Amino acid sequence: MTTQQGLRARKKQQTREQISDRATELFLERGFDKVTIADVAAAADVAKMTVTNYFPRKEDLALDLGEVFVEQLAAVVRDRAPGQSALAALRADYLAAVAAQSQMIGFSGEPFARMITDSPALVARLREFHDERQLALARVLGEVTGAAPDDITPRVAAAQLVGVQRVLFEEILRRTLDGQSGDEIASAMAEYARIAFDALEPGLGGYAVR
Repeated sequence: MTTQQGLRARKKQQTREQISDRATELFLERGFDKVTIADVAAAADVAKMTVTNYFPRKEDLALDLGEVFVEQLAAVVRDRAPGQSALAALRADYLAAVAAQSQMIGFSGEPFARMITDSPALVARLREFHDERQLALARVLGEVTGAAPDDITPRVAAAQLVGVQRVLFEEILRRTLDGQSGDEIASAMAEYARIAFDALEPGLGGYAVR
């Protein structure tokens, strides 16, 4: 990449972050459904078309890590260590995320969590992200196990692995809305994660070992 290309890429990233940051401030202040694209453009000092070029859907202004969220589990499985199963890799990654109180598993703070749950559009978009990450994980599981196209096993495994993550995500959201601190939630979720992943061990403990 040339210096000019690098500068252009950084400028685009800065613009994207500026738009997302201003949008989040407005959403938290007024509520997601009461803010328009024009409001966001004015706050970020850009044209409406610039906003929609970076964020084709308004919901993605609030959930701007959606693409990373969708691909996260697939990436963990793809990069798992030799001798490690998909389940073991995802368990280790999840526990590390709990310790870090990561946004990727639902740690967002009460105002942001309430902004999401107060908006049917954001709740629906979040549901789509969970569905999309399940499809992404199923594709990778099929690739790494050499499964035939008509083999249902990768899809069944992905449904179980993402289902557990989804239940845990919703539990973090519930506790956040109840006013629990990040440390309180993390302490509870470490134990909940053990229970959840242990429940999958009999069926998936030896599946997709690298």
